[in-house]
Amino acid sequence: MAIFVSYLNEACILLSALCFAIGWVQIRKHRVRVHRRWMLTGVVFAALFFIIYALKTFIIGDNEFGGPKSQRVFYYTFLQAHSILATVAAVLGIVTLVFALRGRFSRHRKIGPWTVVTWFVTAATGLVVFILLYILYTPGQAASLLHSYLGH
Repeated sequence: MAIFVSYLNEACILLSALCFAIGWVQIRKHRVRVHRRWMLTGVVFAALFFIIYALKTFIIGDNEFGGPKSQRVFYYTFLQAHSILATVAAVLGIVTLVFALRGRFSRHRKIGPWTVVTWFVTAATGLVVFILLYILYTPGQAASLLHSYLGH
C-alpha cells in the first residue's frame, strides 16, 4: 500500500507540473481563460499531492534511503535541498494564486514566472528523490509519525 501511495503522490506532482507548463504556454498566447483552467487544475493536483503526502507521512511514514551507505550523505543532502525548495515553491504558489484570485495581475505577472520555474525544479528534484528511493534501490524501513507518537 505504501508503495502505491508513493507512486500516486509522484503522479500528482508530475501532473501538476505538466498542467502548469501547459498553463504557462497558454498565457504566453494570451489565452487567459485556458491559462486559468490549466493553472487551477495544477493547483488541485499540487494540493492533492500535499494532502496525500501529509497523510502518508503521519499514518504510514516516510521510507529511509535503502541504497548503499556510501550514498546516504548525498541522498539526504539532496533530499534536504529538495525539501527547502519545495517549501519555497509552495509559498510562492500560494502568493501567486492569491494575487490572481484578488485580481492583482501586475503582481501576479511578476511573480508567476519565478513560481512556475521554481515548481518545475522542485518537481524534477522530487522525481530524482522518488527514483532513488523507490526505483533504483529498495526502500528502507518506514517510520510513521503516528506510531512514534503512540510510542510503538
